[in-house]
Amino acid sequence: MNEALEQSDAFLVDVSVSGDNRVVVEIDSFTSVSIDDCVRLNDMIEARFDRDVEDYELEVGSAGLTSPLRVKAQYDKNVGNQVEVLTADGRKLKGELREAGDDTFTVVVSRKVKPEGAKRPVMVDEDVVLRYDEIKYTKYLIEF
Repeated sequence: MNEALEQSDAFLVDVSVSGDNRVVVEIDSFTSVSIDDCVRLNDMIEARFDRDVEDYELEVGSAGLTSPLRVKAQYDKNVGNQVEVLTADGRKLKGELREAGDDTFTVVVSRKVKPEGAKRPVMVDEDVVLRYDEIKYTKYLIEF
């Protein structure tokens, strides 16, 4: 698969195979996933398998805009964008994805804080560092 993806900036997100031989390949890109990227990858996969030996259904597509981020490259791609994170302990955070490291990522969240002696609370940005293995999902946040 990698040689088909090397001709673009696309990268592999997920491959799933169901019991009824339905193969779903999901790719993403730092710019955009074109139909040509999907066709090229589809053709490369088709050339490697013999349908006379094993029948299967193949679907190659791009990661959806509302799909959770699954691989580090998707985090890298979304640095600077607004994301929603659901942690394993049930906290939901919304903020800017500031950094994506190998084991952790950082989200800048705004929260109200009432400084001592102040009459009104003020918004304060706080860096929240999370490990990839302590979250249920991270999604690109679409706001209107």
